[in-house]
Amino acid sequence: MFATASATAQPTALPKDLFAAIEQLKKDLNAVVLAHYYQEPDIQDIADYIGDSLGLSQQAATTKADVIVFAGVHFMAETAKILNPDKLVLLPDLEAGCSLADSCPPDDFAAFKSAHPDHLVISYINCTAEIKAMSDIICTSSNAVQLVNQLPLDQKIIFAPDRNLGRYVMAQTGREMLLWQGSCIVHETFSEKKMLRLKMEHPDAEIIAHPECEAAVLRHASFIGSTTALLKYVERSQSDRFIVATEPGIIHQMEKQVPKKHFIPAPPEANCACNECPYMRLNTLEKLYLAMKNQTPEITIPAAIQDDALAPIVRMLEMSA
Repeated sequence: MFATASATAQPTALPKDLFAAIEQLKKDLNAVVLAHYYQEPDIQDIADYIGDSLGLSQQAATTKADVIVFAGVHFMAETAKILNPDKLVLLPDLEAGCSLADSCPPDDFAAFKSAHPDHLVISYINCTAEIKAMSDIICTSSNAVQLVNQLPLDQKIIFAPDRNLGRYVMAQTGREMLLWQGSCIVHETFSEKKMLRLKMEHPDAEIIAHPECEAAVLRHASFIGSTTALLKYVERSQSDRFIVATEPGIIHQMEKQVPKKHFIPAPPEANCACNECPYMRLNTLEKLYLAMKNQTPEITIPAAIQDDALAPIVRMLEMSA
């Protein structure tokens, strides 16, 4: 994880109207705020663009802003920095990491890759800059199937780091892939038993799920897709009620887009709020304001890793065009 935080930054008093203050800082800094769907509602409402990993990468690649404020987790801000090495990229909270990215240590993955030199490496964007630098193509949940389908049938593939997304891609493409055994703590926590009980209580509700979920959950879903795909699906579906098996931050956008429909978060195994990503929720409107005001914490990446990580991201964007 690469970043720098100013050691001399002084505490800054918070304005009464954070929304207005952030809008003013956008103008003063020529800054853009990019937010993931899993962010808290206030951050989504102040963002210039809200999206999933593919959409955020596309926005980061084309922005004319001088400063990118990334309201998401660390690997997302790293991706923006890789695409914009000469721009200031800020992350409101440096502790906003990712359990999936953490499940793929670079040294261990390097050894895994070396043991299979005839395999092309496709890495899910939910990984560190070091893993991206060891990859041939980066993918997202939006385009993973599309990218694999473009490769020759005899091409051997390592898919990292998410085994659940990898298994889903294998099922959709009919391709065998060598999977790194990583996973997301949020998407692994959904309870099949509790979800089916919820379905019995709401028999008219459709189950929709993100492909990072376990196969036991996915088999009950009437639709599987990325966060953007889930949002588009509920807009066009004839159903009025949905059980949503992904991080519940997306429900804010669903309720804004189709306010007359009803959305029920899929329940976790434990009696907790562990269907919420603890890392995504570290970012707050106050931290976002302070990051812009103090222009720190800044995301930085060593030049060698920066250069090696750029090529597979560019290849993804070209193959997704």
